[in-house]
Amino acid sequence: MTPNSVSVERSTGDRVEARRDGGHVVYYACKYTPVELLAGFGARSELAEADVSSFDEADRLAHPNLCGYGKGLIERLLRDDVREVVLITCCDVIKRAYDVLREQGDFDFIYLLDLPHKRGEAERRLFRARLADLADRYAEYSGRSFDVGAALAAFEPPVRSTGDHVTLLGAHATRALLDNVGEGVGYPVENGTCTERHLLVTPPPELARAASEGDCSACGDDAGAGVGRAGGTLDTFLDWYAGALLNQMPCMRMDDVSQRAKLHGGKGQRGVIYHTMKFCDYYGFEYALATKEEDLPMVKIETDGTSQSLGQLRTRLEAFGETLHGADVAREAAGSREGLGRGYVMGVDSGSTSTDAAIMDERGNLVATVILPTGAKATESARRAKAEVLEKAGLREEDMALKVSTGYGRDNIPDMDTAITEITCHAKGAHFLMPEARTIIDIGGQDSKVIHLDDRGNVLNFVMNDKCAAGTGRFMEMMARTLEMSLEDFCRTGLEWKHEVKISSMCTVFAESEVVSLVAEDTPTPDIIHGLCESVARKTATLARRVNGEAPYLMTGGVANNAGVVQALTNVLGAPVATHEDSQLCGAIGAALLGLESLQQG
Repeated sequence: MTPNSVSVERSTGDRVEARRDGGHVVYYACKYTPVELLAGFGARSELAEADVSSFDEADRLAHPNLCGYGKGLIERLLRDDVREVVLITCCDVIKRAYDVLREQGDFDFIYLLDLPHKRGEAERRLFRARLADLADRYAEYSGRSFDVGAALAAFEPPVRSTGDHVTLLGAHATRALLDNVGEGVGYPVENGTCTERHLLVTPPPELARAASEGDCSACGDDAGAGVGRAGGTLDTFLDWYAGALLNQMPCMRMDDVSQRAKLHGGKGQRGVIYHTMKFCDYYGFEYALATKEEDLPMVKIETDGTSQSLGQLRTRLEAFGETLHGADVAREAAGSREGLGRGYVMGVDSGSTSTDAAIMDERGNLVATVILPTGAKATESARRAKAEVLEKAGLREEDMALKVSTGYGRDNIPDMDTAITEITCHAKGAHFLMPEARTIIDIGGQDSKVIHLDDRGNVLNFVMNDKCAAGTGRFMEMMARTLEMSLEDFCRTGLEWKHEVKISSMCTVFAESEVVSLVAEDTPTPDIIHGLCESVARKTATLARRVNGEAPYLMTGGVANNAGVVQALTNVLGAPVATHEDSQLCGAIGAALLGLESLQQG
């Protein structure tokens, strides 16, 4: 199979004729797709959004190692509404997807256009020849001639956002993702991903004249024109178009990506969000470099090609939005509560393992706190935490001027005034507990996060591990259960280690297998526990490096009570990691503080 391949089903003449009468729709997946060229043949191009609920069909047809985007693309393009497809060899995944689609799909037209990954003159000529081949084949298939006016009418010069906005960079962005980002951060979103086309040059005057005059006198000799080529008009168009398409804002698959630096720091750009696809690191590399070189708020998000993965982004996006909006996070709720209550504020942190509540008075003094297990019903545990902290403080709910929720269950706690992400709340709470702290390491029941702060407790950067229980409190609970110990005994026994034991896997399932093997070899239990603590510390230290973490460090969350993990983190980071007696209450305290500040500023 050659790179430039086409499959035209001549047996479906009625269907092809219907395309001619009703209009052609070509589905594509890459910004290097020649949509203007196709428009010259009367075709409308539609982005194939790989936004599906499952990979059932793709898993059956494709190799299991194909990435989520490739599988999602296969699922989308195999639907009955897709009759014409043009794909670009921007990566190997597209080639594999094309092979599956060509063998399994029932298309009228499918074509794979080979993209040079360099942008010199030789590559431009090569790309021009490949575009000409596509034009010939599509003209033969559709029976239409090229109309330069229609092609130029499809050209849309890029318009950079200048008002306050965030820019989404990285891998393929669906409309659903763009909507999620905008809703989460509270700013308009500029699409700078690899599906957004950025042609940087305008058509030459002779093409515009030819289109307006309706002749080809400015475009060269028509002699020798192929079927549907409209003579020299197409040739002149391709002479310009091949370079324009190839030299647009490059994606990370191109050899020279230095031009992409212009995507950072534009007028009105409040921050940048990098979107990466699971198992694809190209834009992850760019993000890692950008965070070191650019003084601009940035965050990385990851999806796997399914619509379900969008739900996991909510905390990241909302926390990033709170960082950009600063002190405004609870002000609206505070304004609606003006004059109510007796000046007390309540913060409730609904986590996966525990539900914590704190009440503060108007001077910022802690009045009462409680920590309860979340159990099977987060809403019920939050209700009990509220009732118990009020009873402990000797107050009523009517005495609360503002009630702020945070944590995973923050939106499901009844009778709260506003909700703020745990990122913002932990930052505020940590600054309250230890004002000199610059990096917060929070390891909770089912996720871990590292937050880099400035000297006022504002979030500079953060990173979360919320897709896997590895290195979290749940991980430690599972290991304690494997060793047939209570969590308290597990934490205490680990301090008695004498020999280094390496736990190579961070996956809970595989780590459990390693622990079982070590037990079978009569490895002392304290040494095994120490090895587990070291593995958690190494994983967490990697997160700290990603946000340019710096001392002093403060550890919060339930795992802060595990002295073995705290000591291991101190060793790996090369600096003391402090804890506080109220570390586990950090989120609830921060929520209460943010509420108090909003009341005072409102």
